[in-house]
Amino acid sequence: MSFDLVVWAMDQTAAPDAVRDANERCARGDHPQRPADPRVVAFYDALTSRYPDRGPRATEPGTPWANAPLHAAADHIQMRLDESCPDVVLETIERLAGELNLDLLDLQDGTVYPPPIRS
Repeated sequence: MSFDLVVWAMDQTAAPDAVRDANERCARGDHPQRPADPRVVAFYDALTSRYPDRGPRATEPGTPWANAPLHAAADHIQMRLDESCPDVVLETIERLAGELNLDLLDLQDGTVYPPPIRS
């Protein structure tokens, strides 16, 4: 069994429904034809430098990925995580999403976690 999380590069005024709508478009194969959002690129680079999704390390025992490589698009990264994924991986995903102002969508229940408001 696995579970899915998706980080989305949305504007600061995007409501949770906008994130879910964007994800539905992705599921239909509708992806924007534009350059990758720098926040998404930074997220992917930081996450996969610790937890590779390609090459021999992506399939070693203990990898957090139930499916690799990750689904990467211009405005989002979808991660299918193994059910035994260590909490530190989830904490890293949440921290990076917050630092990079990315919304985090939990596909199991549709909850959207916006990045923390910085003062």
